[in-house]
Amino acid sequence: MNSIPGTASSFGYAVVIPTVGRPCLADCLDALASSAGPEPREVVVVDDRRGPRHARPPLPLAALGTLRPRASVLSSGGRGPAAARNTGRRAVDSPWVVFLDDDVLVGPAWRDDLAGDLLRAGPDVAGVQGVVEVPLPSGRRPTDWERNTAGLADARWATADMAYRTAVLEAVGGFDERFPRAFREDADLALRVLATGRRLERGTRTTRHPVRPAGPWVSVRTQAGNADDALMRRLHGPDWWERAGAPRGRLRGHAMVTAAGTLAAALALSGHPGAGAAAAVGWALGTAEFAWARIAPGPRTAPEVAAMLATSAVIPPLAVCHRLRGTWRHRGVRPVRPAAGGPLVVPVPVRTAPRKGVRP
Repeated sequence: MNSIPGTASSFGYAVVIPTVGRPCLADCLDALASSAGPEPREVVVVDDRRGPRHARPPLPLAALGTLRPRASVLSSGGRGPAAARNTGRRAVDSPWVVFLDDDVLVGPAWRDDLAGDLLRAGPDVAGVQGVVEVPLPSGRRPTDWERNTAGLADARWATADMAYRTAVLEAVGGFDERFPRAFREDADLALRVLATGRRLERGTRTTRHPVRPAGPWVSVRTQAGNADDALMRRLHGPDWWERAGAPRGRLRGHAMVTAAGTLAAALALSGHPGAGAAAAVGWALGTAEFAWARIAPGPRTAPEVAAMLATSAVIPPLAVCHRLRGTWRHRGVRPVRPAAGGPLVVPVPVRTAPRKGVRP
């Protein structure tokens, strides 16, 4: 493995922030500008909205204050956060690139703490993760969605605040753009980096990630991530959960509940009502257990309970369908393997070149 120097001369960093133009971007940029410490050499805001540039509302770059002359805007064409981050990291020349989500707020001493994190990184350290804090409401238990977001505080290598050596990103091919959502693309990149023999560390800088507003069906929409789990299995093998420190999830239970419900319907339609009723009981018990597991730690308000009951019936079959869809779609994907005595094999698909940046 070729070492990458971690001396003060290689400290300079760029910040890359992908966005779809959410209002929270202004607060994110303002927090970055207001933080104390060494300024980034470059700030790249990657506009991942679809449609022609002239038809989009302008991004609030004025919030960058004194950092605005260092900022540029690139367009990634609405291809998702992995493609947007690749667009940004290809455009920077700094030794380090720090990825921030557009809905985070860096701390008042974040730039100072980041400098310490990067200067302490040894030659074999490829990336340094920030400490993500998710503020939860006081005076009541958090909702299912709030607990889901709070999981970012314990997640490994979350790109809500993650710094990588630019040379390492280039060596492993950056983010895999087959991950279309803000899900698993960070774990995939980290596992590929670790496979080169380099290390990832947790730093001291702190970033707040507020819980964004979401409707009662948000948990149903997030089930699309099961297709990304199928891609992770193809790339990194069945034990990727342990190596990535990711929660296992309930897919096996969802498959059993879905099978029971399908069997109940099939038996009832084929003239076996007794056996169908028994299978329906199994489906009902499994669905009730899942709903209670989500209701019990929550605030147990009427709207929350109603949402949990409704979505707990929908999620199992939807999760299974997404997983099957992902398994079929990615059936031909080659696994990531370090080549014996050589560099990492990186089966990341080639994408189109990023569009030209526009200086604000």
